Order: sequence, then C-alpha cells, then structure tokens
Amino acid sequence: MLCPRRISTFLASLVLTCSAGAIAQDGDFAADDLENLKQEVLKLNRDLLVLEEDLLFPAQSQVAVYVSMDVGHFFDLDSVKLHIDNKLVETHLYTDHQKQALIRGGIQPLFKGNLKSGDHTITAFFTGFGPEQREFKRAATIELKKTDEPAVVELRISDSGGKQQPEFEVIEWPAP
Repeated sequence: MLCPRRISTFLASLVLTCSAGAIAQDGDFAADDLENLKQEVLKLNRDLLVLEEDLLFPAQSQVAVYVSMDVGHFFDLDSVKLHIDNKLVETHLYTDHQKQALIRGGIQPLFKGNLKSGDHTITAFFTGFGPEQREFKRAATIELKKTDEPAVVELRISDSGGKQQPEFEVIEWPAP
C-alpha cells in the first residue's frame, strides 16, 4: 500500500518537474505563471492532506475526544490522561493559557483516532488542585457502543455550587 506522504511527495515532484520543463521551453517564465503554479501546488497539497486524513481516519471508525471546562472555581486543571479499553492513548499537561481558554468556553481537541465497531470503555483521569489548593485526582468513565458512524466524546469539567466540588463527566455527542 502506498503511503499518503509518498504520494504527496511524488505528486509535488511531478508538478515541479513539469514546471521546470515549461521554463526550459519558454526561456522566460512570467511572474503570473509562477504565481499560478504556486496556487496549483498549494491546492494539490490541500487536496492530498484531505485524502490522507480520509485514509488514516475513515468516518466509520473515527472517534474524537474533546475537553471542556465550566467556570473553574473549584478545580484548577493540571493534566488529563485518556484511556480507551484500559490502554493509555493520550495525555496532556495544561498551561495557564490553555486553562484560561477552557474557562472562557474553549473546547480542546484531545484525541482523534480509530475504533472498531463494538463496545469500548473510555476513561479519563483528571489531575489538578481542588478546593483549598489540595491535590485532586478523579476519573470519569463511559461505555461507548461504537457504530459505523463517527463518535464524538466530551470530557466535561464543571463546578457544583451545591457540593462546592468539581464534577467530571464523559458525554457522547449525538452522531452528526
């Protein structure tokens, strides 16, 4: 099977080889022609990247995991570890800038990968500091029934005013 990167390199080389032949034949190569050639190469590269993503992450097996945070008064996020079927697939340490972006309503893409159809266990381990700056570690789990549709999962951190504690949820979004 051909590697998408090799295909991309081959096609880019082919375009450049053809353009070199045009330069040799014409003698002069106008700036407009060069700009048009650059635009065509950029368009071809974009198309190849889309093709590569489709080959690496086919829609029927695709799963994406995102992190969101609401308010953040009772929890100062430090890191998230993501396990799928008891295998560590992603870990992320958060900077102050990233935490502020999450608190302001941002959603961070944490993981994108492939899963076979069937039942899977997704577990997220959250580490940070809770009320009174005590070290805080919690986990949240969801049993995902993967179908032939892409799956989107959100790891949601929210404040519970009544409990004065953070809450951690793993939520599956409806299929698009």
